[in-house]
Amino acid sequence: MDEEKSPRGCAPHGCEHRDRLQAVLEALPSGALLQSPEDEVLAVNRQLVEMFDLEGRADLSAGASMRPLVPLVRAFFTADFSGPRTPGEILARRHVHRAAEIPLVDGRIVRRQVEPLRKGGEYLGAMWLFTDITELKRREHDAERDNAELTELARQRNSFTAAASHELRTPLSSILSFCDLLRDPNFGELSDEQSALLDAVHRNADRMQRVIADLLLTTRMRATGPELEFGPVDVPAMLQDAVLDHMARSTRSASPVFTVLDCTPGPVLRGDRHRLQHVLGNLLENAAKFTPPGGRITVTAAPHGDHWRIEVADTGIGIPEASREEIFNGFARAANARSGDYPGTGLGLAISRTVVEQHGGTLTAGGREGEGAVFTIRLPAGGPE
Repeated sequence: MDEEKSPRGCAPHGCEHRDRLQAVLEALPSGALLQSPEDEVLAVNRQLVEMFDLEGRADLSAGASMRPLVPLVRAFFTADFSGPRTPGEILARRHVHRAAEIPLVDGRIVRRQVEPLRKGGEYLGAMWLFTDITELKRREHDAERDNAELTELARQRNSFTAAASHELRTPLSSILSFCDLLRDPNFGELSDEQSALLDAVHRNADRMQRVIADLLLTTRMRATGPELEFGPVDVPAMLQDAVLDHMARSTRSASPVFTVLDCTPGPVLRGDRHRLQHVLGNLLENAAKFTPPGGRITVTAAPHGDHWRIEVADTGIGIPEASREEIFNGFARAANARSGDYPGTGLGLAISRTVVEQHGGTLTAGGREGEGAVFTIRLPAGGPE
């Protein structure tokens, strides 16, 4: 017996499937067309009709040939688009996946994708998708322009930093040398007031020289990465040298801070001793700067499994929890450091974290605001993988 037909001339189940297919196509964000194996239109959604102004200009009913439709869509492409041009050329490649980004004459850019449909090796047609990517391409272009400008600004900043630092090092070295000469008894005795003033000059010139060294190191690290020379490092001896260097500088300070070192013996570390001692010097100087007179800095170190754990803790102003990652960015400082008028560039911690990470380790900040900061270094004893 013949299958019952619907008023539209199709079997009920066939109409139901066609309605579902049309609903699926309408739900797509892209313009879509379903092509039969005989190059006929099976279904097309509203987005495609509006994208290429096809309303009333082409037969889009099921079973209509796609050949008259191709030149109507192709007319929107710019003349410089290098692709198949005739309907025959365009439809002949129906058995392979195709994708292209196509500029349109009205300034839009669409991504065209043709996906063959197969089942059990049998070709069932193809799905054509046209996605408007104009806004996406604009954003990509803007991002590329911004990146190029940022790269140029970074290059200019690095060049300026290197040039300025180089020009400042020579006069600062002369200032430090003259300070040492003035302390020589052969040039006459200094009064207590003169000696205190000379100490202040020497202390500030020395600090400026370290700032310049950090600026130059930051410039080099941005250009080529840190230059590390790995070798065996005696951690207790390295820590002792770092603390003694810090204490030698702090004796000239008007507000010395008590420093304690507690280090448990452990395995030799594979690393760059010079760079790691620089890291510890930065952390000690940082601790002393934010700790009031009579405060305390404690350096502890011990092996933990296959890692060394080193902590530098102080009894200073501490670090706000919201700033514990921000302070490791170059030229960034915590809010209480800025409001308290503490000197510094914010480069030391950024350099320190980079050096520690190049050793395969981590550098983190903790403690409680108002009670002191704790900086923790974890370093693999065997060095980076």
